[in-house]
Amino acid sequence: MEAQDDELIRFEEQGAAPLPPAAVEGHIGRAGARIWYASYGNGPAVILLHGGLGHSGNWGYQVASLLDSGRRVVLIDSRGHGRSTRDSRPYTYELMASDVLAVMDELRLEKAAVVGWSDGACIALVLAMTVPSRIEGVFFFACNMDPSGTLEFVPTPVIDRCFGRHGKDYAALSATPDDFKGFVDAVSLMMRTEPNYDAADLAEIRVPVAIVLGEHDEFIKPDHAEYLAASIPGAQMIYLNGVSHFAPLQRPTEFNAAVLSFLDGLPS
Repeated sequence: MEAQDDELIRFEEQGAAPLPPAAVEGHIGRAGARIWYASYGNGPAVILLHGGLGHSGNWGYQVASLLDSGRRVVLIDSRGHGRSTRDSRPYTYELMASDVLAVMDELRLEKAAVVGWSDGACIALVLAMTVPSRIEGVFFFACNMDPSGTLEFVPTPVIDRCFGRHGKDYAALSATPDDFKGFVDAVSLMMRTEPNYDAADLAEIRVPVAIVLGEHDEFIKPDHAEYLAASIPGAQMIYLNGVSHFAPLQRPTEFNAAVLSFLDGLPS
């Protein structure tokens, strides 16, 4: 069991737990970008999509738990993040969703469940909307689906520690290690202006979805999360007590239990 790290002190200093050796690891070319991916284990596939400014290593506390449950785990660094590069196009959630689909094709993954965190959750729901036949279900943690769903930004020590870790990891992993400011500016522009899906769009989703929010999330309005759960047919609303936007790092045991409960409930 991992100790709690509610203040992200350990994460700032060390990052998340190291990832295990991958069974398959590589890059796929995407019209001027190179998207990094890795696959671990065997069994029903689960794709983990990290949050904005982060990378797949932020899932270090989740991979072992999912492997122990008998699942295949696929990690993808979103374009421009971690070990993935980008082209000159602006960041969009739809573009990053198309990258995920390309990795699925590369790995010959016909179908997978998706666990998305923040920006990764939005990417996951875009996939559920556009290619539902490829998506088993979406665990949608800590994200909005239109700009009205976000709280006014208020800096906190926890956010600062997470941002500091992201800067160190970007310098260590990126093909453009000196461009962290430009990277942050470009991703932040996307976050301010996207996504833009309304209730009618959400009502068309036909895959199982769990809308999940930490009790103390710093970025997402609770009433927006409840609106998403009410707008998506059959969606569950799950609150995680005592945690914030960074629950997978703060209290991985509780977060992992919620993920596994959702995955275990998907139609076989």
